[in-house]
Amino acid sequence: NEAGFLEPLEGDWVFIDWADGLPKTGEVSFEQVLLARSLEAMAVSAEIAGETKDQKKYEDLATELKSKLFDVFWDEEEQVMQHQRIDGEMQDIVTRYANMFGIFFNYFDEEQKQSVKENVLLNDDILQITTPYMRFYELEALCAMGEQEYVLEEIRDYWGGMLELGATSFWEKYDPSEEGADQLAMYGRPYGKSLCHAWGASPVYLFGRYYLGVQPTAPGYAEYEIRPNLGGLEWMEGKVPTPNGDIEVYIDQKEIKLTGVKGEGKLIFKSRSKPGGAKNIKSLGNQEYEVEVTPGKEQRISYKAI
Repeated sequence: NEAGFLEPLEGDWVFIDWADGLPKTGEVSFEQVLLARSLEAMAVSAEIAGETKDQKKYEDLATELKSKLFDVFWDEEEQVMQHQRIDGEMQDIVTRYANMFGIFFNYFDEEQKQSVKENVLLNDDILQITTPYMRFYELEALCAMGEQEYVLEEIRDYWGGMLELGATSFWEKYDPSEEGADQLAMYGRPYGKSLCHAWGASPVYLFGRYYLGVQPTAPGYAEYEIRPNLGGLEWMEGKVPTPNGDIEVYIDQKEIKLTGVKGEGKLIFKSRSKPGGAKNIKSLGNQEYEVEVTPGKEQRISYKAI
């Protein structure tokens, strides 16, 4: 529109989430956040393709849009992102969507992230998300803020709630407040809900990325980090697939075992006492340590979990 924001035309279908009572008309902050991220992705793509003029064009568009986003939607007093503007008037509505994406897109500074976490993501008065698909983003934002213990309990409660109701695969939508046949209804049909919805399997990703802590820091895992976080568990074990094979991680309260793959890997962890078992342990300060990963060879590090 004239303000440079996405705004639906009459009859357009705007999908954010299936949460009941979610406003979607006018200018919605969530849509602007995704547009900004898309422009940033275009800039990266242009850089890879060697199109420097296009790269600058998309970088400038993204920067301009993010500036407008904060000018219009960021509430300086409450330190949260508001949800909606209609005909130039801000609506007194705060939802989780733009706020949680702003965290792991790193659109917020640390102070803003903390405010959003406390006032939005951990606030039960804010409209609840009712799809496993969208809850993934909410929980990823919390994991990015170091809230693995809280997220683990949410996974047990929400995904575990489906299992307790007899689910053998995850559903398209799950609202714990619904009962009986209402749990199967969707799209205005009594049995319209998908009960085998791939988008609902997101804890698998969260466990690999934020608990085992494996992530690439260069394309194709040419470089990667392993930052394990037990998140309240006594122990955990798993594998994360990469183009060069599986990275294997086991961790409990006293020991970390891992097998890396080809590439430059780093294990980064915290310990109450000086760790042992490896020759190349480097102190990073603040009880944090780093070990260079040896590809294809199991490494064992003794430590004391914090």
